[in-house]
Amino acid sequence: MAEAKQGRCAGKLALVTGAAQGLGRAHATRLAEEGARVLCTDRNGEGAEETARLIDEQMGSGTAFACAHDVTDIDAWSDAVAMARDKMGGLNVLVNNAGIGVGGNIETCDFDDWKRCFAVNVDSIFHGCRAALPLMREHAPGSIVNISSIAGLIASDTMPAYNSSKAAVWMLSKSIALHCAKNRMDIRCNSIHPTFVDTPILDGTAKNHNLDKDVLLEKLARQIPLRKVGEPNDIADAVVYLASDESKFMTGAELKLDGGISAM
Repeated sequence: MAEAKQGRCAGKLALVTGAAQGLGRAHATRLAEEGARVLCTDRNGEGAEETARLIDEQMGSGTAFACAHDVTDIDAWSDAVAMARDKMGGLNVLVNNAGIGVGGNIETCDFDDWKRCFAVNVDSIFHGCRAALPLMREHAPGSIVNISSIAGLIASDTMPAYNSSKAAVWMLSKSIALHCAKNRMDIRCNSIHPTFVDTPILDGTAKNHNLDKDVLLEKLARQIPLRKVGEPNDIADAVVYLASDESKFMTGAELKLDGGISAM
C-alpha cells in the first residue's frame, strides 16, 4: 500500500473513466501527484493498466489501480465501484471523463452513431453516479467532476450529436448537484467545458483530414482568442481544483476552459 502523501487532494479516493490515454491519463496522474489514490478505468483495459503502472512508478506502489470498464454497461459500473471499495477502501471523487465524438450534420448523422454518442457521453454519467453515490456518501465530503465540452455551450452545424450530448452533461451535472445538496450528502457536482486540447484524438483528426499534426494545431489555434490549443494538464489542473476541498463552496457550476471562445 502506498504511503499517505501530502497535497491538495491528500486522502482523496478517485475513480477516473477513460483513463487509458489523453485527458483521462492526465486527470488520474495529476490527482495522484496531489495525494489521491486513483482507480483508472477504460474500455481499453491494457491502456488503463499502463496509466496505473506509470503512476505507481512515479508515486509509489499502491497509488493507482486499473480495470477494464465499459462505461455504457450498468453491471460494469457496479464492478468498478466494488473495486474502488476493495482496492482503495472507498470512493469520494468521481471523474466522468470517458467520451466520444461522432460526425455528420442533422441530415447525415447516422441514428446509431447518435445513440452511441449519448450512451458514452451521457448515459455513462447517469449509470456512474447512481452506482457511485452510495459509496461516496460513506466517504464524504465528495466531488463529482463531469467532463463536458465548450461544444455543449456553443453549437456547430456539423456535430448535432456531440453538441447535444455535451449540453446534456452540463444540465445533468446541475441536477445531480441540486439533488446532493438537497439531501445534505456533502457531495458536489460540477462540469468542465474544454475547447480543443492536444491529445491523441487530434492525431486521428489530422490523419482523417490528410493534415500534418502541426498544421491542424495551427488551424485550431486560429479559432481561439488566446491563439493556442490547450494542453492536457490545463484541464487536469481544473479537475484537481474541483476534486479538492479548495472548491468546497462550488457546486452546480460550469468551468469553461476555452481560451476565450465563449467570450466572443
